Amino acid sequence: MTCAIDLPAYLRRIGFEGEARPDAATLRALAAAHVAAIPFENLDPFLAIPIALELPRLERKLVEFGRGGYCFEQNFVFREALRAIGYPVQGLIARVLWQRDEHDITAQSHMLLRVEIGGESWLADVGFGGMVLPGALRLVPELEQATTHEPYRLLERDGVWRMQALVRGQWLTLYRFDLQPKEDVDYVVANHYSSTFPESHFLHGLNIARTAPGRRLTLRNRDFAVHTLGGETVRRSLVDTDEILDLLEREFLLRLPQVTHLRARIEALPLPA
Repeated sequence: MTCAIDLPAYLRRIGFEGEARPDAATLRALAAAHVAAIPFENLDPFLAIPIALELPRLERKLVEFGRGGYCFEQNFVFREALRAIGYPVQGLIARVLWQRDEHDITAQSHMLLRVEIGGESWLADVGFGGMVLPGALRLVPELEQATTHEPYRLLERDGVWRMQALVRGQWLTLYRFDLQPKEDVDYVVANHYSSTFPESHFLHGLNIARTAPGRRLTLRNRDFAVHTLGGETVRRSLVDTDEILDLLEREFLLRLPQVTHLRARIEALPLPA
């Protein structure tokens, strides 16, 4: 990427107020504000609309047009915002293990960021759907670290790291990765796989999430859930297409794409049992 992001427009988009300085407190605040304002969403792959990892297009989509995106889009934009503030940032890539066996060999299909602050390395990731990291973690193994939601930790063995979250009293792995920096072309390849491979789950159903203060909201096809911090999860199934479209705008803060086949694709989703 050769062009710089419009940092003031990005900060307005996420509702960040105050001075954006390249320190740890700002990094955590930026990440929490980003995931509360910009939802994780896969509408473009779901609608067979190509995703191009080019900053001007991503900036128009996520910042100007009021859309969200999935990990590559989210973390590309976040990376460039951090660089504009003055953080040294490198991209990493991970194998997703969320809700899978710990030893599964999955594709390298998830982007995250390594950020340097005062000689110390941190990890940031604003693109992991319903279990997105609402803050940032010091790159230190075996250390439980607080976020605005669940505690997180990192494990390391033989150069392989695992990101875990404490969910209902159990440490669950989100993904594993190493610290080899990646070039943009690596993400272009992984993005093409994730957004076009026939077996990619992003093509076949809605996968929407937003992490607001005290709440995680998720929509999986017709199943809407509100996970309250320290409380119960409330779930309901949605049959009516208008209700789903309203939910996307009202709860997920999405400005819906103006395409004629959005309604038809939603109506084709399997009805709840």
